[in-house]
Amino acid sequence: MKNNTETSKFLSYILRHEPDSIGLVLSSDGWADINELMQLANTSGTVISLEQIHSIVKNDKKGRFSISEDGQYIRAVQGHSLKTVDLNLKETTPPANLLHGTAQRFIESIHNEGLLPQERQYVHLTEDYDTAIKTGMRYGKPVVLNIDSHKMQEEGYKFYQAENNVWLTLTVPPAYITIHK
Repeated sequence: MKNNTETSKFLSYILRHEPDSIGLVLSSDGWADINELMQLANTSGTVISLEQIHSIVKNDKKGRFSISEDGQYIRAVQGHSLKTVDLNLKETTPPANLLHGTAQRFIESIHNEGLLPQERQYVHLTEDYDTAIKTGMRYGKPVVLNIDSHKMQEEGYKFYQAENNVWLTLTVPPAYITIHK
């Protein structure tokens, strides 16, 4: 059995990006049958127990996963690259400003194109400066961007909030972005 960090990364990969890699089929709103997930993972060489899944979901500080009320299903709460998954998020009013962590090497591109979802369905934003810094550090020298989400929403852009409090939007044009000081 892999440790929880490795298994969490495996679950993120399977539930957000490549369920087909082990033969798993997600529902249209991203749910996977836990027993089927364990069986297919075990068959593919990644041994996962029910206890380990529950431990990962309970202890994940970022709240990446949720288990259905009946305990039969699991899903990633955001971060999907799968266009077939619709989490049925409800549009909501964001705080006036949100943050996005990135690396210094991407600033020129962001200045020209804004923030794009890349391989994911949405651009991910946060209210928390430390989270933005940690996100930026994954890609190089971190830079925190300030997003004028109030103005964006006034001008028709939609915002959603995932179960784990990550803010989501389809794109952030350059006009709404400044470097956080």
